[in-house]
Amino acid sequence: MPPIVRIEKYADCEIHEAERRPLPKLVLPFDLRRKSRLRATLTDGTEAALFLPRGSVLRDGDLLEAEDGTLIRVESALEDILRVTAETPYALMRAAYHLGNRHTPIELGKDFLKLEADPVLQEMLVQLGVTVREETSQFQPEGGAYGGGYRHGHDETFTEDYLLANKVFSEHHAHSDHEPHRHAHSHDDSHSHEDS
Repeated sequence: MPPIVRIEKYADCEIHEAERRPLPKLVLPFDLRRKSRLRATLTDGTEAALFLPRGSVLRDGDLLEAEDGTLIRVESALEDILRVTAETPYALMRAAYHLGNRHTPIELGKDFLKLEADPVLQEMLVQLGVTVREETSQFQPEGGAYGGGYRHGHDETFTEDYLLANKVFSEHHAHSDHEPHRHAHSHDDSHSHEDS
């Protein structure tokens, strides 16, 4: 039995597309690309064990490096998705709002949304008055607001997410306890709509 290739990091190099084509590929649907620990078979038949930092989300085109130095290209698998379109930008934006409110990963296009096939969400979208079509294609949802994956609540990454959010807040509101709170924008919500 051939050894299992262990993959623990993203490759720290850039290579041209022509050099990427012959590389072995790790082809996964989104549900598996958001797992940092898994076992899979590469396109060349090699068995691989993935051990990336927790919270990693693989994107189509990412380049990984195995322990033995082998470079591996990540590719999004074709999967069953829902493609959402609407007659107006407002209707599409409203659908995106309701999906986001449910923490549903979505891919944003110029005039469409894509999400993993789900009959409950499909029914909700139809009730919102948008057009929903089932199709098979690659799925590349948006990443998290702070660069992370699709995490929510008090899971194993909650502390890390909380600290990152506080760091961003602190950098924005950096001042000592003895200085007045001054910066270029106002926290006053009152304003006039009258012409000057």
